[in-house]
Amino acid sequence: QVQLVESGGGLVQAGGSLRLSCAASGRTFSSYVMGWYRQAPGKQRAWVAIIISGGRTNYADSVKGRFTISKDSAKNTVYLQMNSLKPEDTAVYSCNTGRYWGQGTQVTVST
Repeated sequence: QVQLVESGGGLVQAGGSLRLSCAASGRTFSSYVMGWYRQAPGKQRAWVAIIISGGRTNYADSVKGRFTISKDSAKNTVYLQMNSLKPEDTAVYSCNTGRYWGQGTQVTVST
């Protein structure tokens, strides 16, 4: 059984930064795709960023240049560094691998 636990969310002013963490247990994920998704109130869940084996990354256009996904395989943890945050980034952020999802962490960006 794989468990994903996110942390690092909170309230931040526009232009600020946050770093989200997703700690995985139950298997090592160094060879798997890990992704971050977000769901804003009243909207469908949307993909934000992914990282695959070898460290290759890809980002949604809305966060490109502002967000960075990375991983520490020794700690079985994936990170999402979010800079230059905007109010429209407000959402519940969840990490994913395969069919497994974390419980999510709330990010709120105020004007």
